[in-house]
Amino acid sequence: MRRLAAALAMTTTLAMAAGCSTATEDNSTADGSPRLPLDSSEVVADADTADRIFDTADVVVLAGPAPAEQRRAVEIAVATGVPLLADAAGLDRLEPSRVIAVGETGPIPEGPEIIAAPAGENAEPVTVAEIAALNPAELQGVEGVAAVEPEYVMPPVLVSPETSVAAAATARAAGAELTVLDHPDPRLTSESMALVTEQDVLALGEQFGSQERFDRAVDLAANGELPGGGGLVFPGRRMVAFYGHPWGGDLGVMGEQPPAEAVARVQDHIQSYQALEEQPVVPAFEIIVTVASASPGADGKYTNVGDPAEFTGYIDAITEAGGYAFLDLQPGQASFLEQAEVYEELLKRPNVGLALDPEWNLQPGEQPLQRVGHAEAAEINEVADWLAQLVRENNLPQKGLIVHQFQMQMLRDREQINTDHPELAFILHADGHGVPDEKFATWDAVRQGLDDNWFMAWKNFIDEDNPTFTPEQTYGIEPRPWFISYQ
Repeated sequence: MRRLAAALAMTTTLAMAAGCSTATEDNSTADGSPRLPLDSSEVVADADTADRIFDTADVVVLAGPAPAEQRRAVEIAVATGVPLLADAAGLDRLEPSRVIAVGETGPIPEGPEIIAAPAGENAEPVTVAEIAALNPAELQGVEGVAAVEPEYVMPPVLVSPETSVAAAATARAAGAELTVLDHPDPRLTSESMALVTEQDVLALGEQFGSQERFDRAVDLAANGELPGGGGLVFPGRRMVAFYGHPWGGDLGVMGEQPPAEAVARVQDHIQSYQALEEQPVVPAFEIIVTVASASPGADGKYTNVGDPAEFTGYIDAITEAGGYAFLDLQPGQASFLEQAEVYEELLKRPNVGLALDPEWNLQPGEQPLQRVGHAEAAEINEVADWLAQLVRENNLPQKGLIVHQFQMQMLRDREQINTDHPELAFILHADGHGVPDEKFATWDAVRQGLDDNWFMAWKNFIDEDNPTFTPEQTYGIEPRPWFISYQ
């Protein structure tokens, strides 16, 4: 197996997680077993997993493409403690003397002894979750091939459903405990956050992102959890929100009542949604903090900028109820960034995110209601860069960043928006109203060509929709919205 010269001593927690008592300064356990050396947590590409864990291997398993072949190959690899390869490309690196070939593997280079093994009877595709649950002692290997004891004590390993069968099986064969994350981010659950903050881990698969992005996610995992558990805004929870302004009901349902009553009212909605949902449904407010104006105002920018103190009652009420608040900007002829900076102290709160409304983003010479506004990607990126930096500098958990859209022209170069900020959850809010066919047409249109890093949000208009969707109808939308607001 691979030995790296620059090995760091691991923590006592890692030793206990690996089934040992303590770690020693030379990176071995109390009984002298060496650990797989890690300088820090690492992302390993699927194709590099066997090479990262094993320097050489006397025996390897090679699997054919059929599900029954892959399943049996996994069982043999884990039972025997040897790497599983998806193809013969890695044989020259591992230099095996024997290859256990399961099924139709294709050509194998000359040199090693070939041991043919038939596929099993189970033709269902094997999942990463099944591999994580395998017990080597309960599996049947191949006659004449003895099980190999792992040379290293493995660190914890993160995998996701996208991790390859070969990579997951190789790590399990080396004795690693696999933590399966439905979303490839170490902040997904309370348990995965604790895991990466207490010790170094391996993450298998390109879906975990670049090493730099993964390092940032690991650092952010130490910044605390969000309502409902875990450190990601989405996935892991859904939100049902009231939209509005403290001035009153003309600007949305939230302002129709004082903060405590608004919280109670949105929690009534939560109960209907939670009955349809296994993961937590969290109450939220989307608070309009700057309001587009028909008159230019003293600064000539056609927007009213609210005093931050005006909104703390609603923010306090929803966060004390275990919820989340978004601050919504209608900038007029101001910029999103200059308005966001007004609310910097509020945004330093861990349960407060930001919402940008291009409908009210005006160009020089334009006034509200003359036409639907739009925003360039550069304007969104400017705010996202600033907000991500605010999260990093203040050791905050991930923040939600909502961008509203109901016409394609509102975000004309949307593909240029940089969503590669682990500090932020990017939420696209489809704001269409009217009869169901009109709303679905908007929903389908704004989803076209959408980056996978966006989470979809839906708005129910209480007065403008005909009819207003019930919770059951709202949850019947495909894909199911992560954020649902009422206006």
